[in-house]
Amino acid sequence: MKQDAEANADADAKAKETADKLNAADGMIFQTENQLKEFGDKLSDDKKQPIEAALEELKKAYETKDIEVIDPALEKINEAWKVASEEMYKAQQDAQGTAPEGAPDESVAQEDNVEDVDFEEVKE
Repeated sequence: MKQDAEANADADAKAKETADKLNAADGMIFQTENQLKEFGDKLSDDKKQPIEAALEELKKAYETKDIEVIDPALEKINEAWKVASEEMYKAQQDAQGTAPEGAPDESVAQEDNVEDVDFEEVKE
């Protein structure tokens, strides 16, 4: 039995790698579809188009169940999301605006209203 396990170790490792890649691709497809529904309107068309194209490519690669096709498709969609995420992050920072350094922050100014009170410690 141990000899059979050792003899099939390479085949088992390859099967595990295949299953892991298929799971990663399936998860990325699901996640991308959800994120496009949620954040699609916040992305510019020049950022959204590569994501959609990479998603279609990944779906086709997933159907083949071939790791050699899935790996580049995963890399392509990850790169497309990276570029889009940078744009979304920058837009979020611009929308929030940043207070100039040295300028008091309104939330800190409200917390500065500290009042001292007298208290008496009671020991039993």
